[in-house]
This record gives sequence, C-alpha cells and structure tokens, in this order.
Amino acid sequence: MSAEILIVDDDRDLASMLAEFLGNEGFQVVTATEGGGALGLMAERPFDLVILDVMLPGSSGFDVLRQLRQRKPRLPVLMLTARGEAIDRILGLELGADDYLPKPFDPRELAARIRAILRRVETAGDHSASAEGPENLLIGALKLDVRRRRLTLGSTALELTGAEFRVLQQLAASRGQPVDRRLLTARALGRTLTLYDRSIDTHVSNLRRKLERQGQSGIEIRSVRGTGYELIETASV
Repeated sequence: MSAEILIVDDDRDLASMLAEFLGNEGFQVVTATEGGGALGLMAERPFDLVILDVMLPGSSGFDVLRQLRQRKPRLPVLMLTARGEAIDRILGLELGADDYLPKPFDPRELAARIRAILRRVETAGDHSASAEGPENLLIGALKLDVRRRRLTLGSTALELTGAEFRVLQQLAASRGQPVDRRLLTARALGRTLTLYDRSIDTHVSNLRRKLERQGQSGIEIRSVRGTGYELIETASV
C-alpha cells in the first residue's frame, strides 16, 4: 500500500522513528512539527492520510483539525492523544477525526489503524454499486450517492467526514433495523470495537447534529439500548 502520509508531531525523535517504521511498511512519509507548516504542506500536496498529535506548539492539533476540515473535509485524520484523556479523544472525533490512538502505542498498532482507514477509503472508491449495495440510497429527504460519497438534503450538499458517511451508509442500508455497535465499528472504521471505545457514538452524535442543522430531514437515528443504533424514516418533508 503506497500511500503518502503526513505526520504532525513536535516530538522530533518520535516523528523520525515513526517515519522510519512506516517507511519500512511501504508508506511514503512526510513530517511536520507545528500546525502552520502542516497546513501549508497539506495545501501543496495530496496526502492520503494525516497523523495529527493533539499537543502541538502554538496552534493545537484541534486548531489544525478545525482548519483542515474546512478545506478538506474528507481527508482521513488519525489523532494521537494522551492515554487516559478521554476528553481529547471525544473532542478530536467531534471535530472530524476519523479515529484516534492514545500514546504510548505500539507502532504496529498505528500501522494497522492506518491500513484499516485506507482500506475503507479504497473500498469506498473502488467497489461497484453491486458490491456495496444500491448506488443511491434515498431515505426521507436525504440522498446518499454511494459511488461519489456525497450526501444531499434536497438541493443542499452536506459535508461529512469519511467515517461519518460510512456510518450513515451502514445505518441507511439497514433502515428500520438496529445495527450493533461492533458491526458499525468493523464496517465503518475497519477495526474491532474495544472496551470504553466511544468512537461510533461520537460519529453518530456528529451526524445527528449536522442533520438537525438542516431542519427536517425525514430521518432519525435512534439509540437502541444494549445494541447500537437504528435509522428510521419520520414524517415526510
């Protein structure tokens, strides 16, 4: 998998070690030590994925993520957070990160997370409608263009991250039926659900918020206690 990755971390020794390790894993790696330089690099080069540390000098990783999501809403981002800091993980996901990994971590786990994210992106781009289900999913006033990874409400386009779109696609494909959180994690994030992992819950919360901003969408994502989530159609718009 010859993907180009940007590592943004002010720990030069760690960034260098990760760059060497991921290079040996077949990735092309570029490093940056602060937010401004990272955003400049992202404006110049089409990276496939960004590894972004929360703690950066000057602009924090959250600040960088906010600006990045305004410019490139679909570029996959994996946040590096301090172990035990649940608020960092939740905030990163709420701002549009695709996944997170707490420090310290095994570089092999990082490589596995990267491959899982890129595999989901590649699958979304390459699979035909027959492999992924219907090419277009219509639910209420919403239209999911599966092939182009676009979501529209009437004539209004809604910007979703890649992870948010995949979560919504899985719920839409099973409309009216509860979808287990473990299944959502596997299919939308490409990994196994772990203890205390609230990633799917945060992505669903983001989806609800974005839909609510548009007024009546004709759908609702309901929590199913002990299971996961269910997408239902509500009153027509």
